[in-house]
Amino acid sequence: MRKWTIPSALLLLCLLFLLPDQGRKLHANAEGDSEELVDPPKVEEKIGAVPNGLSTDSDVAKREAESISKRSLRNTAEKFEFQAEVSRLMDIIINSLYSNKDIFLRELISNASDALDKIRFLALTDKEVLGEGDTAKLEIQIKLDKEKKILSIRDRGIGMTKEDLIKNLGTIAKSGTSAFVEKMQTSGDLNLIGQFGVGFYSVYLVADYVEVISKHNDDKQYVWESKADGAFAISEDTWNEPLGRGTEIRLHLRDEAGEYLEEVKLKDLVKKYSEFINFPISIWASKEVDVEVPADEDESTDDETKSSEEEKEDEETEKDEDEEAEKKPKTKKVKETTYEWELLNDVKAIWLRNPKEVTEEEYTKFYHSLAKDFGDEKPLSWSHFTAEGDVEFKAVLFVPPKAPHDLYESYYNSNKSNLKLYVRRVFISDEFDELLPKYLNFLMGLIDSDTLPLNVSREMLQQHSSLKTIKKKLIRKALDMIRKIAEEDPDESNDKQKKDVENSSDDEKRGQYTKFWNEFGKSIKLGIIEDATNRNRLAKLLRFESTKSDGKLTSLDQYISRMRQGQKDIFYITGTSKEQLEKSPFLERLKKKNYEVIFFTDPVDEYLMQYLMDYEDKKFQNVSKEGLKLEKDSKVKELKESFKDLTKWWKGVLASDNVDDVKISNRLDNTPCVVVTSKYGWSANMERIMQSQTLTDANKQAYMRGKRVLEINPRHPIIKELQERVVKDPEDDGLKQTAQLVYQTALMESGFVLSDPKDFASRIYRSVKSSLDISPDAAVEEEDEVEEAEAESETKDAEATSKDEEAKATKDDVDTEPSAVKDEL
Repeated sequence: MRKWTIPSALLLLCLLFLLPDQGRKLHANAEGDSEELVDPPKVEEKIGAVPNGLSTDSDVAKREAESISKRSLRNTAEKFEFQAEVSRLMDIIINSLYSNKDIFLRELISNASDALDKIRFLALTDKEVLGEGDTAKLEIQIKLDKEKKILSIRDRGIGMTKEDLIKNLGTIAKSGTSAFVEKMQTSGDLNLIGQFGVGFYSVYLVADYVEVISKHNDDKQYVWESKADGAFAISEDTWNEPLGRGTEIRLHLRDEAGEYLEEVKLKDLVKKYSEFINFPISIWASKEVDVEVPADEDESTDDETKSSEEEKEDEETEKDEDEEAEKKPKTKKVKETTYEWELLNDVKAIWLRNPKEVTEEEYTKFYHSLAKDFGDEKPLSWSHFTAEGDVEFKAVLFVPPKAPHDLYESYYNSNKSNLKLYVRRVFISDEFDELLPKYLNFLMGLIDSDTLPLNVSREMLQQHSSLKTIKKKLIRKALDMIRKIAEEDPDESNDKQKKDVENSSDDEKRGQYTKFWNEFGKSIKLGIIEDATNRNRLAKLLRFESTKSDGKLTSLDQYISRMRQGQKDIFYITGTSKEQLEKSPFLERLKKKNYEVIFFTDPVDEYLMQYLMDYEDKKFQNVSKEGLKLEKDSKVKELKESFKDLTKWWKGVLASDNVDDVKISNRLDNTPCVVVTSKYGWSANMERIMQSQTLTDANKQAYMRGKRVLEINPRHPIIKELQERVVKDPEDDGLKQTAQLVYQTALMESGFVLSDPKDFASRIYRSVKSSLDISPDAAVEEEDEVEEAEAESETKDAEATSKDEEAKATKDDVDTEPSAVKDEL
């Protein structure tokens, strides 16, 4: 026993020295453990304060930061390879299909909306699938983390199981064949782009690393992650906040995509593409507010203290107030940044509502939002309708109060349309001009179809079988809407209808169609030219002035109602202005016989009348062309026979002027003669328009010029005198000169441009000489030659003086040159 006594004592002594240090360590650990038990890891304060927010604890945040910085897939995750077609599809999307990167947000919101639609559908039969509290709220939330460059989009939709994540985000849904990708590359058929799992890949336009966190009611919460490098990984989510149900997509943005970390940018994108999504879209937005905080005592100002004398005087009156002020602590206001959810899609999708339930004020507000026009003027009209059948869609069309300033400047070159296309409340494009013909491109509005594929392309839409059906229905509704403006306008009613209309109409609608015509009348005319199918319906919308309209606009129906008994043709005339046409010699007989003639003064009217051949079984007749038929004149045959010598002689005189014939006229009263063109040739006004074209070909114009016919007025004294003189001496040169002058005058009065104005002027001057008894051979007095000689000598002297001055200047330069060179050296 004594052998172990000394070692045992030494061992016990060592233990006693060590115990205090170990005790301190154990105590310290015990204190640390107690702190963890009392104050366990909490959610970060700022994020945790967010209702329904996206939150993590501090340890998770650290792990996430490390993972993000490395941009690598988690080692513990299960790795998968993308389907070959997916990799090829991603290349197509990133490199060719999406030139506009902004649409990634539209795709994600659209997918979120689809997921919400699915859970809402299931909830119709089983309400328990929605859950309780915040989980039951069907909404979409957007949140930014500028420091980590993360953009998050969260929905409370149906969510995805692990199998769904593999299937939807790793393969192409419904079609995994290479033939599908080949079709995408060749024809651009984007039927599947908008479906979740295909349009989703547009996220890689702005992100180089993507996480998809999803929770389905039938499975655990999983995380899908990928860097678009041909592989993705899925792992059970044990570190993120439980979603309850739904999907959260985190985009780790590229450096060049920093603009998508700005709240303003995201708000604009949501309002542009997803403003009318059926579910609320909110963004976690910053806001500065004034907050009262305790003020420091030394911050009190001298102005706030009173002098002792003033305090004594006011002591009694303000004693109570001072006591109350002393009880309240002094505070100051400071700016503090707070965060709250801001709703972005607050505009109601009125096209989804019953038109009877939408007020005029709501339509006006919706138009201003759609057109980005926040003036006081209301749209002239609107049409809200639903189309059913093979193609189902809802649409709202508006007629703007004013035409855009560049409406016709690039009419045939512009592809932009004012009609927005939505598919299932998701904005697709406003450049589908195929939905409406160009002549209706002034209309504002939108169309929302549930049958068209989401994210439809321009090329695909042209080949889509539904396009013709949609276009046909839109045109019909648009024309009915325009016709309604005229029907509700009291100024447009006939005399029989005026009393009824005036009693029932509103003064606001008076003159509305005139306003429409002044702004968009040219479009209706272009429609008649371009749209043969709806030509008659468009012709009913035509408005014009006439000899009986008293300065107001009239229609073809009103014209027909005023036609004379037995009148078979609709008479019209074209020219540069109404004032010019009212004085036209072509109207003399027609006015006298009480016929109404339409005035067409727009250059496009010449083209219009080449396509508008008839209306309501009535033919159109240009009164400046041959073929005008009025009531029969019993003396026509006698006049033709009696003036046969004159017409035959005059035709020979004008043989070199391309005059086809000389006839007796039935349209003149006070004018001696006019020049008319053949029925299917160009009128004088059309010739003038074509000659003013910059790139016109004069040689080709000769084919379209109508043959000219000189029509004479047999009752006019000039014509009678010419007839008598021709009978006496048909070879009289003076008579031929007069006949030529009369013809050229008639040519100008009829609206033609003289091919040789110099010849016409010479004939006028000869006529003036004759009237002034001046000899035709009288010459112009020549200038005096002496004056010319003096002028020449003066010019020579000036030139000599100029040469002397130049020589002197040159000599001075030579004299000074050596010194200048010397100085320089």
